[in-house]
Amino acid sequence: MAGRSNTRASAVKALQKELKELAESPVEGFKVTLVDESNLFVWDVAIFGPPQTLYEGGYFKARLSFPHDYPYNPPTMRFISQMFHPNIFENGNVCISILHSPGEDMYSDEHPSEQWNPTQSVRTILLSVIS
Repeated sequence: MAGRSNTRASAVKALQKELKELAESPVEGFKVTLVDESNLFVWDVAIFGPPQTLYEGGYFKARLSFPHDYPYNPPTMRFISQMFHPNIFENGNVCISILHSPGEDMYSDEHPSEQWNPTQSVRTILLSVIS
C-alpha cells in the first residue's frame, strides 16, 4: 500500500512541475488547464490549428488523463471536439506511438524507442500531436 501512495505522490509532483513549466513557457498553439483544480490527473487541452495545415484557424479541445503511476506510464488523450484524422479514433482517442505503453506489441511495427518512456512529457506529447 505504501508503494502505491509513493507512486501517486511522485505522479502529483511530476504533474505539478509540468503544469508550472507549461504555464511559464507554453507550447505554441496549445493551452493546458486543469478540468478541476483539485484533480491534477485530468487536463483540458486547447489546440489552435497550426498555420499552413488543413486545421489552420481551427480550435479543438482534447483531454489528457494521467495514470497514478505517471510518468512511468503514459496518459491517454482524447479529442472532445470532433476530429477527422487517421490517428484519431471515432471516439476521439488519440493513437500515436508516444502514447503507447512500453513493451513489445506483436501487432505493431513500432520500435520500442518510439513508445512512451518516463523522459517524455506533456510537452513532447503536444509537439507529437501537431507534427
